[in-house]
Amino acid sequence: MTPDGHNRTRTRVGALFLAAGAIALAGCGTRTAGAGDAAEPPAPSVTSSVSPSVDYAARAAEAVARHDALFPAIAARCKDAATGATAAASPGATAGGLPADPEAGKYAENHAYKQQARLTPEARCRGDAHAARIRAAMAGGSGGKGAPHTVDEVRALLTGLGYGFDAGGVYGSGAVNVSFVLSVPESGPCVTGRPGPPLTVEAHGVYVEGGCLEPRGGH
Repeated sequence: MTPDGHNRTRTRVGALFLAAGAIALAGCGTRTAGAGDAAEPPAPSVTSSVSPSVDYAARAAEAVARHDALFPAIAARCKDAATGATAAASPGATAGGLPADPEAGKYAENHAYKQQARLTPEARCRGDAHAARIRAAMAGGSGGKGAPHTVDEVRALLTGLGYGFDAGGVYGSGAVNVSFVLSVPESGPCVTGRPGPPLTVEAHGVYVEGGCLEPRGGH
């Protein structure tokens, strides 16, 4: 073979090696998913979820509106009561702080569980109006009947007046030590009483530990 033939042969062989190297480099790092390969999960999408805030003032206003529909006479009586102004303290509620007398301070601390929430002027008017309504019904009886004395009679009278017992009840045994506790439907506050004698009915805020029924305990 002539020198020119050898040169052409080497040139063709070199070109083949260069082409093979280019193919190998092109395939480097490239992977085709086979049947046994697991597909890569998609990138997680970032979404922001903001919980809507609860408008408690609007809910309270809606509850009062439902109350007013149930008891229009009381709604009219308390229409002009101040709302959101200076809160009036419930009976037994404290204005904050402990008495200067150490013994009185210890007593107040031990009976803090009996504290009641303060009532707004509107809630105070509403509660007092319901207390007066119940007091009048108990004093004169209902439907021509005499004043109630037993647990069943008190429960029947209050139910007939439109009061439920979701947050209270009627307590006692027969006509002995009969008392009742209820929350004014829809809006509150609490109304507590005894048919007597003497007949007592009063409105108050919920206890700081929750509910209208006076908690038992302390330390």
